[in-house]
Order: sequence, then C-alpha cells, then structure tokens
Amino acid sequence: MNIGIVGLGHLGKIHLKLLSESSSFNVSCIFDIDNSLTKQLASHYNVNGSDSYDDFLKQCDAVCVVTPTPTHFELVSTAIKRGKHVFIEKPATDDFNDTKKLINLAREASVIVQVGHVERFNPAFTEARAYIHKPILFDVQRLATYNLRGTDVSVVMDLMIHDIDLVLSSIKSKIKRISATGYTLVSKTTDIANARIEFENGCVANLTANRVALKNVREMNIYQENGYVSVDLLNKTTTVNIIELITKDNLKKGLLINTGEGNQHYQIVETELDIKPINAIKSELDCFHESITKKTPISVSLLDAEIAIFVAQEIENQINKYNV
Repeated sequence: MNIGIVGLGHLGKIHLKLLSESSSFNVSCIFDIDNSLTKQLASHYNVNGSDSYDDFLKQCDAVCVVTPTPTHFELVSTAIKRGKHVFIEKPATDDFNDTKKLINLAREASVIVQVGHVERFNPAFTEARAYIHKPILFDVQRLATYNLRGTDVSVVMDLMIHDIDLVLSSIKSKIKRISATGYTLVSKTTDIANARIEFENGCVANLTANRVALKNVREMNIYQENGYVSVDLLNKTTTVNIIELITKDNLKKGLLINTGEGNQHYQIVETELDIKPINAIKSELDCFHESITKKTPISVSLLDAEIAIFVAQEIENQINKYNV
C-alpha cells in the first residue's frame, strides 16, 4: 500500500524510518513545508518528495500526518475528501468540534482514520490491562524536561492527553465531574497542570503533567479492591501488588503489614511482569494497515480521540477559569 508522510520533524523522521522498513507499506511520497528538508530526506531514503500537498496526495493511498496539531484539521480533512486513509499523530485536532467534523467526513468517505495515541501500544500498559479490574483510583504523573517541540499547544494537549486516553480506555463509566488547576511558566500556554476526573461508578483519576521538570517521569498507579498495579511507561516495567490476609503460618515473600490484631496480618505480594520489548509506533502503524486491508477494528478511532479532546478541553477551561 502506498503511503505518504506529511511533516518531517522529529517524529516524522521516526515514522519515515519505520515505514521505509515496513513490508506492509511502500513510502510513495513525502512532504514538508521546508522544501530543502523534503529533498534531503527524499534523497536519503530514495523516495519521491513533493513541493505541494496537492501533488503529494496524488501519489498516496494512505497518509501519515505528523505535523503540528493546529495544522491537523485542514490537512486531514483534505486527505479524507480525496479518499485517502489517514493516520494522525495525537491529538487528532486542537478542537473538539473539528474532530467531530472529521468523524463525519471519514464516515461519508468510507476511509479508515486512526489516531496516534501511542501509549495504548506501550508494552508496559498492554501487559497491565489484564490485571486492571474495577479500578478505584488512577494516580498518574507525566513529567518531561522542556522541549520547544509541542509548545504550540498546552501541556494538557501535549502530554496529559496521553494519560486521559489511557484512563478513558480503562474505565467503562461516564464522567461525573472534572476539576483542574494549572499555570504557565515559560511558554505561551499552560506548562503544568493537575486534573481530577470523577466517574459515575465512583472511580477517580488524578492526573499531573509537567513539561518543565528536571527529569522525565511517566508513571501510573492503578488502585483497586485487592491491591494496585504500578506501570512505568518510560522504563517499560509493570508490577502487580496484591494485598492478602495471611497468618504467620503461611507467610510468603513480601511486605508484612502488622495490624495489631493477633495472628492476622496483611501482606503485599509484588509480582513483576515479563515485558517483551516492542516498538510501539511500529505496532500502531501495523494496526493501521490491518484496519485498512483486513477490516479489523480501528485501534484508536476518531471517536476515541474526540472524547479525549473533549476531556482535555474541559480541563483547559477549568484552568483558564481560575487564571483569568
């Protein structure tokens, strides 16, 4: 299948490398507003480079959009209207209503559109899924050292939206209430944000995102009735921590908690899961191909993206309300 890549920045180069090695896709054309960059990479990978988006689309069956978020709607809607399947890097757009428009356009054109919420494919998270049962609390921290790339949108749309998507994909309940706070430090949009999402089933998600941190952290703790699951999305590790009622006679290897009630004790038994390394971006691109060719369900649909963007915008509204 002929695929083209629009946007050849840091992430675009990663997509170009992976797709040029793919047995499922043929990179038929690349395009960036920086024409010299297009020519340089076209020569390096021995692919066609175009100096216009219109000419670029003529050479593709599918399009990979890896450009700044504010450009997504125009590029994606044009591609859809031309009958192209589209893979969009997250977030789908920077506006809930624009994403809704893309949903309608994709439905009318009968094309596949997948959104690049890559953390869905993080092996630490995919392995953790089997152990998440009726969660009570999500406590999530995503901290990053400052990088100019991504500051065209707030830290909510840039970083926190990853975790919004992971939480929404794990909780089958409607949202009851959203509260948030945040502030700007060095860029023109919010750099630090904390949000509390309450669900109708009683579950609560507490999310923190910071893009001016001293080190990178991507951690998620999921608390439930019998213990908690700890996921390190950065280092690709997952531990399952089960709290068991025991007696001194059946003490296992683990942290012993003495409740002071005679022979009854609780013990936290930690099990580290075996995480097999994978390339998450390659995995999501493979799923994109299968959705087109085998009609498998879209891994992260525009509808998924629409809900995540709606929540992200509600969080931003809360932040802006208190920062006027």
